[in-house]
Amino acid sequence: MFFSVVIPTYNRLPILTKCLRALEAQVIPPDSPITGYEVVVVDDGSSDQTVPWLRARGAEFPHVVLLEQDHGGPALARNRGVDRAQGDWIIFIDSDLVVTANFLQAHSEGLARGQRTMGSDRCFTYGAVINTANFENPTAEPYKLTDFSAAYFATGNVAIAKHWLHTAGLFDPQFQLYGWEDLELGVRLKKLGLKLIKCPAAVGYHWHPSFTLAQIPQMIDQEIQRGRMGVLFYQKHPTWDVRMMIQMTSLHRVLWGLLSLGGWLNERRMAPLLQWLIDQGRPRLALEVARIFLNWYNVQGVYAAFEERRAA
Repeated sequence: MFFSVVIPTYNRLPILTKCLRALEAQVIPPDSPITGYEVVVVDDGSSDQTVPWLRARGAEFPHVVLLEQDHGGPALARNRGVDRAQGDWIIFIDSDLVVTANFLQAHSEGLARGQRTMGSDRCFTYGAVINTANFENPTAEPYKLTDFSAAYFATGNVAIAKHWLHTAGLFDPQFQLYGWEDLELGVRLKKLGLKLIKCPAAVGYHWHPSFTLAQIPQMIDQEIQRGRMGVLFYQKHPTWDVRMMIQMTSLHRVLWGLLSLGGWLNERRMAPLLQWLIDQGRPRLALEVARIFLNWYNVQGVYAAFEERRAA
């Protein structure tokens, strides 16, 4: 079992450094089914010196294979990584994920368990993702209820046989903005009958900076992008399940409309409360409160994009 860990990255050099060092520190027991591994980093047009930094440190990162592309989004970057991968098994993680030393071994054990149960490799493992704002020691963060994910296939921490990705058709490069490219591929994998194997021992710590008001404009933009990509997702798979995922239902429109008072509770009016929570040392709670207007922007973005596509 040879693993190719595929990592798209865009202007994340500080945390990417921790991500790669954790992958170089993997402990693989002598009786492991793992015969080797590589780390395929696909730089998506970064402007933060990621490429020259990595090129100058080949000795420190012997497992790393560096690919470059113009900024085209994570779907295209992951496809390039898969095409170049030497492994028969692909692990997808994000460049802001720091893993534990038994990460690869845990995925290998989960995959072996799934193959024994199913009698085939028609399965994939999904590891645990713990969100953290602790940059100095991200793996110190405990698991929280908010870390739970019900996603079927998400590229934050997943391992799968490469041939199933090719059978499904890889990621759709039309997803050039933020969101949904991995879950859309998941729909196609589910149609092929692949079974999800939960692999909680394969832990990844997803780092993101502690919430501040300065992040809000970018977060709003991401929600609008996610709405636009959600409509593309729905066009490809026009089902009720997808409508629920992308929040394109009357229920979501009414819910977030009521909670945000029709958009009246926006980033400007809620800023004093959010800043107070941050000053009280509760930035995580402030972020959850901010989701009131962030989800409203997302729902508005979904319906605006849907009307645009219908009128085109």
